[in-house]
Amino acid sequence: MQYTEIMVRYGELSTKGKNRKDFIKQLGKNVKRVLHNFDHLKINARRDRLHVTLNGENSDKVIDRLKDVFGIETFSPAMKVEKDIDAVKKVALEMVKDQYKPGMTFKIDTRRQDKNFPLDTHEINEALGSAIVDNIDGIKAKMNKPDITIRAEFRMNGVFLSSLTILGSGGLPVGTGGRATMMLSGGIDSPVASYLGMKRGVKLDMVHFYSPPYTSEQALAKAKQLTEKLTRFGGNIQFLQVPFTEIQEEIKEKVPEGYLMTVQRRMMLRLTAALTISRHCKGIFTGESLGQVASQTLESMMAINDVTNMPVLRPLTSLDKTEIIRIAENIDTYELSIMPFEDCCTVFTPPAPRTKPNLYRTRECENMIDVKGLMERALDNVKIVDIKPGEEFLNANEDVFSELL
Repeated sequence: MQYTEIMVRYGELSTKGKNRKDFIKQLGKNVKRVLHNFDHLKINARRDRLHVTLNGENSDKVIDRLKDVFGIETFSPAMKVEKDIDAVKKVALEMVKDQYKPGMTFKIDTRRQDKNFPLDTHEINEALGSAIVDNIDGIKAKMNKPDITIRAEFRMNGVFLSSLTILGSGGLPVGTGGRATMMLSGGIDSPVASYLGMKRGVKLDMVHFYSPPYTSEQALAKAKQLTEKLTRFGGNIQFLQVPFTEIQEEIKEKVPEGYLMTVQRRMMLRLTAALTISRHCKGIFTGESLGQVASQTLESMMAINDVTNMPVLRPLTSLDKTEIIRIAENIDTYELSIMPFEDCCTVFTPPAPRTKPNLYRTRECENMIDVKGLMERALDNVKIVDIKPGEEFLNANEDVFSELL
């Protein structure tokens, strides 16, 4: 059925004491961003609940979007009805019929804010319950753990009926945990790490390295589409395209093969740290999982981290690949991540990278390239794209992608 409003209940943010107001305000902003293309919605974030007035918008589509927004514990779609008991009976009966299967039980739970309504709470429960029993064969009332609960709220501005409690994504509203950058590749891991960081309230700016002509426009579009997949958890995301061709070519030409990967990763982290500072962010997230590949051993991490003293957070450190894939499937990034477009991390990978690079030897190898000049030219040519929920980046390459599927 099509509902008239949705009542959103807060999760963990409801325990935030003096900061509660800021958390609720941020959640309201995030809900507006996620629902930006529904023109007629009215969103009101109050201390106890957030209310979404639908004003004729498709309630099923709005519900699908709300399920993913971090900071929401549960929500209930509701129907607003005029304060006439016969009208309330009609809608309550419709709600029960919409869910009823033989053998189910029900309960009426009435809250009467409007004390001037002519019937008291007990009389309203009796009137609605009788209407349901009289019109649905076999249904029985049950006060303790019924299958269907019809909640009737008699407010000053009307009666609001609801019967469903839908589970939200929990977590904290994106933006309440500070701001950081995310080193986003086109693979499986970094979108999952982004999801976990965002769930703790961190607003992420995506930093993506691309190396034309070694990486294609399709690979860039794929990274943008992965970013769009993540916008549904908290709204718009800034996508930073960092040119990396010149850097990779110079590293390939001047650095010994065993240290190509380590020096390349150091340059990526240097650039990300510079962007993080310039954008007033407080940390860097990566998709690294300990021991998964050569650059993710403790020795490699130490050699790479040497270029910055900023916090580098790795949400996937202790997860194995099976666990990471399971999360990727749940958040709908897996099928996109495995599309066979190589990113700049794989194009220049040496056949035998060092898994335990020596820190001092790494620094010596890095001195073989023009670190300062390469960084300046890359940073001067960064492009920033503001990615919104619902945007498409793969349509322009539809023929190419259809051949891969």
